[in-house]
Amino acid sequence: YAIGSRYIEEPQIVALIVLVVTAVLFMVAASITRSFERLAEANRMKSEFVSVVSHQLRSPLSNFRWAIELLMSGRIGQIEEKQLEYFKILKENSNRMKELVSDLLTVSRIETAELPTKKEECHLEDIIKDFIKEFQPFATASNVEIAFKPQLNLPKVLVDASQIKLVIENLLDNAIRYIKEPGKVEIRLERQNEQLYFEIKDTGVGIPKDDQKYIFQKFFRSENIMRHQTQGTGLGLYIARAIIEKLGGKIGFKSQEGKGSTFYFTLPIK
Repeated sequence: YAIGSRYIEEPQIVALIVLVVTAVLFMVAASITRSFERLAEANRMKSEFVSVVSHQLRSPLSNFRWAIELLMSGRIGQIEEKQLEYFKILKENSNRMKELVSDLLTVSRIETAELPTKKEECHLEDIIKDFIKEFQPFATASNVEIAFKPQLNLPKVLVDASQIKLVIENLLDNAIRYIKEPGKVEIRLERQNEQLYFEIKDTGVGIPKDDQKYIFQKFFRSENIMRHQTQGTGLGLYIARAIIEKLGGKIGFKSQEGKGSTFYFTLPIK
């Protein structure tokens, strides 16, 4: 009003202009508020939809996988070699679908803050050793050597065991999967002040520099990975970061295309 009165002598006109501008600003603010509310509601509905669909798919998918395994076993009739090849394809794709449904459900729970967390004291070293045993056949078939170098007398960490297992599983699976020739995966675990430091280094295809800023985004898969036709949901690293940050840690990576990647995370010592 004070500014307008300097240029317009009629106070009624100044007051009218102020009222009009105020009304316009109010309508703009109301429109923005409604837009944010609609966006929040859309995100909530999207998360609920993904959660419901994922839950509904789990049971029929499990039945489908069970039926395939039963047919492949030959217990209900002999399967010819040619038929067995197609059943193997069905089984492989059903496993991929199971992985996708599981990851989608985890993402939905993360985004709605409904991922249950039950913290307990764990020896991270033991969890890593168990996963190395589990992944050894996959590594051997891929001609990949796994080396684990833990520091001695490491303390326990207070974490959700199932969640930290999911993180390590994703990182180890990626490290082996993205090595396209005889290679090596090195895992380190050590104490750094009041944190436990985990590192996994591979000699794989690496991540192109232009893709690195997107690596923790949902469904992102770098171009060189797509060229190598490596399977994956594109959700593992998004989930890993969400879990580590929820547990009070930090996660990051270093990578060079053609030379491999190093992923690492820290967790606070209780």
